[in-house]
Formats: sequence, structure tokens, C-alpha cells
Amino acid sequence: MMPRVVITGVGCLTPIGNTARESWDSVLKSKSGAARVTQVDSQHFSSKVAAEVKGFDPLKYLSQKQLKKTDRFVQFAVAGAKMAIEDSGLDLSKEDPHLCGVLIGSGIGGLRTIEEQHKILLEKGPERISPFLIPMLIVNMAPGQVAMEFGLKGPNNCVATACATGSHALGDAFKIIQRGEAVLMLAGGTEACITMLGFGGFDAMKALSTHNDPPEKASRPFDKTRNGFVMGEGCGVVVLEELEHALKRNAKIYCEMVGYGMTSDATHMTAPDPKGIGAARCMANALRDAGVKPEEVDYINAHGTSTPLNDKVETLAIKKVFTEPVAKKLMVSSTKSMTGHLLGAAGGVEAIFTALAIKHEIVPPTINYEHPDPECDLDYVPNEPRRAKIRVALSDSLGFGGHNAAICLRRFES
Repeated sequence: MMPRVVITGVGCLTPIGNTARESWDSVLKSKSGAARVTQVDSQHFSSKVAAEVKGFDPLKYLSQKQLKKTDRFVQFAVAGAKMAIEDSGLDLSKEDPHLCGVLIGSGIGGLRTIEEQHKILLEKGPERISPFLIPMLIVNMAPGQVAMEFGLKGPNNCVATACATGSHALGDAFKIIQRGEAVLMLAGGTEACITMLGFGGFDAMKALSTHNDPPEKASRPFDKTRNGFVMGEGCGVVVLEELEHALKRNAKIYCEMVGYGMTSDATHMTAPDPKGIGAARCMANALRDAGVKPEEVDYINAHGTSTPLNDKVETLAIKKVFTEPVAKKLMVSSTKSMTGHLLGAAGGVEAIFTALAIKHEIVPPTINYEHPDPECDLDYVPNEPRRAKIRVALSDSLGFGGHNAAICLRRFES
């Protein structure tokens, strides 16, 4: 029998809070983190809005010396990991470090460092390039630095599957524990690429929302007037723990992770399969892995980007897996309506919100839902959170390149 795996700690930085508790409180208040973008000069861009982490003090988590050698996305990862460990009540000095691992991904990594060092190269010459350029920008430095910070010598890996990164990281870490290679894993995603090049690239693709006024209404998943996502940043890290290990130390348990699915659309660089086949198979695979029937699922935290194609295709995919009348009874919401799209960090943060929804019996809303779309005809929990007991939930992520990931969480019962 496979070991059971539970979530015992959560840590996140989001545009709506600098801790998991602050972020969850904002979710319960239907609060948007979108505002006029401050990290780039948007005068030449169609989109003027972003969802930025506000008031983050990296010196709470890293020394001044460490800050000079780390990109913002790595700083986020270390902060999220530290918060998750503290929340879990773990005393790592009592753990076998070879059975404690890290699997944290990023969709883009150190783009900020690349841009800053490229500017130095052009203006001051190659001899002024930082010797820390490469270790600052590479994506795997997020789990690498977390492992070094906490002395974790078990499995250590990094996922980079665009917007599916965070969910793939959790799913892969879940399987590592099931295989008996670790008793606990820090898992999730981190992203910090609201830069001129990052923001400008998405703007050039016409992927970003141009609903600039008011900015807090720019992200409107499943709404008929949606026209793009709001670029965000942040991190979401959880402690995944083998159940018997968690019980022995009397840990609090948010929920149990029971299933993981992954597929590829193999269709287009940036657009989802218009028939939703890959996304549907991914969700079905997660349910099959969990041994869960579609009618047992109460809630889906959808990818829900607020782009015209994604929201329509994701709705179609859900209806392929949860056929009538089950699909219409499902509660489906997009917390990106509040956080914006955190790219590689999205799956980590959304898994935390899903776990908290199960634990506290409150379903997050889809805010800014004002104009129903006939092609998006499910229950999107519009505008206000809803009290409801959740037995089983899915968190769904779809990434550029056709990467699909879904994780299945269940209310913990001993």
C-alpha cells in the first residue's frame, strides 16, 4: 500500500498578502491585488496593470550578503519555505536531512538579473559582469538555496513547465514521498519577472488584460468581457509529509493529497487544445490516481486565467470529465481574479488556497464576474466566498507548450 501524504504547512507571498494568512483573509474579503504597475514603465504598453507583491522585506529571511547573490524569485522561495516550515511546526534538527527534500519550480527564473547584467555588459563592458550572474539566474537555484538554507539533503529538483510549474512540483514531490524516497518535501513554485522584458513580452503577445481602469477589475475570469490576464508575482510553498511521520509528531493537517495527473496538448506553443482534450485527460488522470469518482468532487480551483481562449477551453474540459448533471453542481472558481496570474508560482499558491478551502469549509470566489458568457456556463462562485463542506477538490494548471497538471486534495480523515 502506498504511503499517504498530507499537507502540514503552508507559506506564500502574493499580491494580496505577505503570508498565507494575510492572503487567505484577502480571499475571504474578495480583494484584488491588481493595481497600476510600478516595476516597469508602462507608457509604451497596452496593458498598464500588474499584481505585484507589496512591502516584501527580504532581510526578514536572508542576510544582506545573501541578497547580493540572489534574484528576487529565489528570495521569494526562501521566504515561502521558511513560512511553510514554521507553520508546520517542524523541528528540522530532529529530522534525518537525507529524508527531507525540496521541489520548487519557476516558469522563467532570474529574468531581472539577466536584464540588469545585460545592461551592465552594454554600458560598462564584459569585465563588469557579476560572477554571480549564472547562479543568480538559473531556475534550479530556488530549490538549491532552500536546501542550503535549511540543510535538506534529500531529493532536490526543479520544474519549469510555464504556468503548470507549481502544480507539477507538488505532484512530483507527492510521488517522491509515495515511492519512499523522502518523508517530507517542501514543494511549490516561485516567480518574479515583472520586468520591462517580461511584461513587454506578454504585452507584445496581446496576452495581458487592457482593462486598465479601474485596475482591480482587470482580471475577470470566465466573464464575457475578459480580454487577458494580469501579470503577477509571488510564491507558494507547502510542506508535504508522509502521514505516519506527521501523526508521530502530532502535526496539524490541512488535507490529504491523493492524486496527480499530467498530460500534454501537443497542439500549439501558447494556445490550449481548442477541444480541451489534454486538460480533460489530465483531470481524469488525477481522479484515477486518487481513486475518486467525478461525482465525489465538490470544488475545482481552475486555471482560470481571464483570457478568452483559456476560460472557454477549460470550461469545456471540465464538462468532458464531469458530465451532466455533475458539472453543473460543481463549484469552480479562479483565485487569479484576485491574485492575478503568478505564472510558475500559480499552482503552489492555488494549492494552498484549495487546502485552506477544504480545511475551513469556505470556497474562494471568482471576483469581477459581472457578464455571463454562454460558453462559460458553470457555477464560478461569483464575487463572494461561499460556505460549503468540501470532500474532494482539484487544482488545475495549464501552461504554455501544452503542459497540463492537476492535483487532487481530499479532506483528511484518519
